[in-house]
Amino acid sequence: MTLNPARPRSSAAPFAALLIAVLSFSLMQTMVVPALPDLQQEFRTSTTTTSWVLSAFLPTASVATALLGRVGDMFGRRRVLIASLVVFAIGTLLAALSTSMGMLIASRAVQGVGSAAFPLAFGIVRDQFPRERVPVAIGMISSTFGIGFGVGLVIPGPIIDTLSWHWVFWLGLVVILVGIAAVAVFIEESPSRSPGRIDWPGVILLTDGIVALLLTISQGKSWGWGSAGVIGLFTAAVVLLGVFVVMEGRVREPLIDMELLRRPAVATSHVAALIIGFGMYGAFTLVPLLAQTPSKAGYGFDASVTESGLFMVPMAVTMLIASPVAGRLGAALGWKLPLVLACLIGLAGFVVYAVAHDTEWTMYVGSAVLGIGVGFAFAALANLVVSAVDPRQMGEATGINTIMRTIGGSLGAQIAATVVASHVITGTRVPAESGYTTAFTMSAIALGVAAVAALAGPGTLRRSTSPAPAVVPAVELRGPSTGRARGDSTTG
Repeated sequence: MTLNPARPRSSAAPFAALLIAVLSFSLMQTMVVPALPDLQQEFRTSTTTTSWVLSAFLPTASVATALLGRVGDMFGRRRVLIASLVVFAIGTLLAALSTSMGMLIASRAVQGVGSAAFPLAFGIVRDQFPRERVPVAIGMISSTFGIGFGVGLVIPGPIIDTLSWHWVFWLGLVVILVGIAAVAVFIEESPSRSPGRIDWPGVILLTDGIVALLLTISQGKSWGWGSAGVIGLFTAAVVLLGVFVVMEGRVREPLIDMELLRRPAVATSHVAALIIGFGMYGAFTLVPLLAQTPSKAGYGFDASVTESGLFMVPMAVTMLIASPVAGRLGAALGWKLPLVLACLIGLAGFVVYAVAHDTEWTMYVGSAVLGIGVGFAFAALANLVVSAVDPRQMGEATGINTIMRTIGGSLGAQIAATVVASHVITGTRVPAESGYTTAFTMSAIALGVAAVAALAGPGTLRRSTSPAPAVVPAVELRGPSTGRARGDSTTG
């Protein structure tokens, strides 16, 4: 089968459609964050209960990413992408209409289905775009995840100040509906298929395991990391995910091919995604909080919600610029180099945060540097996976990579917040400056570990021979135990 044949029509419109689709999801991850104080006050609930507005989104997003990525491989990625966006739109509509905290939390859980947009979009790009454009396109789509995350912290401030928190969801719904229309009009159905059946026992085990793990992460601060509830949930997560791994290696048509995860390029990408997510996502929440700190505390900039979001704008801008650069660099020299550079550049950004957060301009510089690292990381991680698997395994492979990044980001954000909260100015509830310094240093160390992990992966930092095509069709093999088609790894 010939992959990514050159088409006479331009790929600009399909690419724009995919960007809108994934942007609609990435925006809604954080657009609700500035509204949390208003929600807590309006519904008269505790901080722990209000945090579920964020937490409920994560379990369904993680499971939907793996499940619908696999379903897209089986039944057609365009069809499943539209279906996931429709469910996402329904969840957003329900959130906009919510009149209780319970209804809002349930709506946010439904919204998590939209996470499938990322692995499905990667598959569509590989199937339908000209081969030479695939790395750059995947890099741009990957960075939309981070761009939407950052921009989602900026936009809601003026909306909440002038209207209400309901309008955050109405605005998000408009973007989703535009994305659905664009995909329906401009995207063709993917030609590749991976026939099979859904491994429902695997779905249940994966769902329960991820829910237990993310609950452990999200509730650790409020319940206490050493509490019986947190320890019990973590133990349950380890057991459930362990049983899942064992079962997936024995069933004929697993939800996730364990052999696929053992390929060096794929494994390196997943480990790096976990560590990078841990290191980088703390900044998305800590920087606005630091900016909002009253200057009488000895640091901080007395920023409003809207003003604090502006500290993330340089990160979004440099991500947008860095992604295509990383795509071209990876296509020419292999994906190991941009991944290592991503970790080192991200490390430098966190060093700036840690040692020079006393003035606004240095914080902007730190955000800009970190944005370059994030842009390189997202482009390299996705392309490492895409170039190493058979097209029929795109959904599950990229889905797991997104899950690893989500889990790492959730863990990093929670631990960073815990570190900051554990350092307070004596006699007050205001976090001490040392808490932020420690948290930023911790993220810098994590990026250093990720750089080591990337260096330990397969390949060299620069190809010594002529570069291989951006996407190489994998050699189809028949696994003796699973009966599924498998491909050999091909990566730089």
